[in-house]
Amino acid sequence: MNLKLKYYISKTNDPYFNLATEEYLTFSAKCDEVILFLWQNSNTVVVGRNQNAWRECNISLMDKDNVRLVRRMSGGGAVYHDIGNLNFTFCAKKNNFNKDKQTQIIINALGELNISAIRSGRNDLLVNDKKFSGNAYFYFKDFCYHHGTLMVDVDKLSLCKYLNVSKDKLKTHSVESVKSRVININEINEEVTIDSLKKCLIKSYMEEYRLEASEIKLRKNEEKSINSLVTKYEAYDWNYGRNIPFDRELSNKFEWGEMLLRLSIKDGYISKCQFFSDALDAEISVKVKEKLEGKRYIREEILGNYIFTNEEMINDVINYVADNL
Repeated sequence: MNLKLKYYISKTNDPYFNLATEEYLTFSAKCDEVILFLWQNSNTVVVGRNQNAWRECNISLMDKDNVRLVRRMSGGGAVYHDIGNLNFTFCAKKNNFNKDKQTQIIINALGELNISAIRSGRNDLLVNDKKFSGNAYFYFKDFCYHHGTLMVDVDKLSLCKYLNVSKDKLKTHSVESVKSRVININEINEEVTIDSLKKCLIKSYMEEYRLEASEIKLRKNEEKSINSLVTKYEAYDWNYGRNIPFDRELSNKFEWGEMLLRLSIKDGYISKCQFFSDALDAEISVKVKEKLEGKRYIREEILGNYIFTNEEMINDVINYVADNL
């Protein structure tokens, strides 16, 4: 199989269209190609697939300042985007998906700009021990994407205003504020611009794979398909989620991330559950619901009928629920 490289640079700063484009490119990727998508959003908070938007964001202030909210398909935490931020997405089928190679493309591109970046933790890129990029991943059957932010000249005051970062996260990083643990790339090299970074990323992309990349030109039927997905990303229920009446609320911070679990109990059984998390596993909410809904709300049933697997996150949640009845 001869691998083909393609890239697409968004022509809009509209977050709903860009997230729809990302989904379209992911599910249209062929078995013999990798796609690099570069895009920017204006004044937007993007929440992870399983997060509680009301808890993660200052919604009232966002409404007042016309900052939009959109939910992505991947897991992970909330991020603030403005036009000082460049986003990247690698879209590929599983046989061509390589997180290490994709991350190295970003690191090498920054090296071209005399910036020495390193990987850190589960999904961050750092320079001078400060974060400039957070990454997240999406998997569905054979379809995958790896995306992330690249802070070039982001308004850090806005980043602090609109995101409600938990005190536990700040303690973990031994800092007192979001602003103190992030850095813009142009603070390291003031000559870096969004355009220069785009060029370095495409160059690094081709060098890493040792192949030429062709630019995608969207046809009218493709734009129509993307526009049909825009309604999903504009929808209130998708972005804010539906609340359910609940009788029990549990929250905890694990090594893999934070969780908030809400349970509705009816006649001694867990009738419904809502699971929020910044875990990188986008499907964790579905998995937790499958394990808990319909079970009697007693320790013996929650643990007794549960077969522990190699899925550490699910095991942690089940144990925590059982220990906190």
